[in-house]
Amino acid sequence: MRNRGISYRYYSHRKGLFKAKTPFECFGRYRIFGEALDIAIGNCLDRFARTLNISNDPAPGYNIEQMAKKGKHLIDIPYTVKGMDCSFSGILGFIDMYAGEMLSGVEKRDAETGELITPEDLCFSLQETAFAMLVEITERAMAHVGSTQVLIVGGVGCNERLQEMMGIMARERGGSVYATDERFCIDNGIMIAHAGLLAYSTGFTTPIDESTCTQRFRTDEPLIKWRN
Repeated sequence: MRNRGISYRYYSHRKGLFKAKTPFECFGRYRIFGEALDIAIGNCLDRFARTLNISNDPAPGYNIEQMAKKGKHLIDIPYTVKGMDCSFSGILGFIDMYAGEMLSGVEKRDAETGELITPEDLCFSLQETAFAMLVEITERAMAHVGSTQVLIVGGVGCNERLQEMMGIMARERGGSVYATDERFCIDNGIMIAHAGLLAYSTGFTTPIDESTCTQRFRTDEPLIKWRN
């Protein structure tokens, strides 16, 4: 886009992370087989971190991951998969209420061992349940299209436990999983700029006065001309 001293400006059409999706390219567009029906997985983890007063340094999701490694009791929380879609708001509401009771002094104990439930156990339980949901819908999508490869992207994609669980599923199907660390998973301006540069190279431009953001922008809307 051109505007006085600006040569080209690239921006993200949608604020924040896309919801959890299982996309496959089809005729120049991403095809979505499953998604979050309410809040995104990253938003679920971030909001629970605030409930437990978990630090944002370096990131709430990362700190939940580290606490989850110390958890050993898996509590029973809602598991909500509807066909190819997930719902995380009920999970968050349940575990928020559970954590609130603990923070107010109510003792919660494991039914089998009688040991006290800890904040680490809550992080562990939330991760295991939410990630199992993502693995389930991903496996279903792989079976539907006959794919043997999984690419994990997005901020939560750098979670090593999610990568491990997805890898177990993929290997059992004779496939493989591809993931990376926080250098490439977390939203940043370079990613947006590079995507904009690729789009511009195909002739795509947007006038300054039409450069808006919308939370309802979907991955399957744009035509991806720069991919073969």
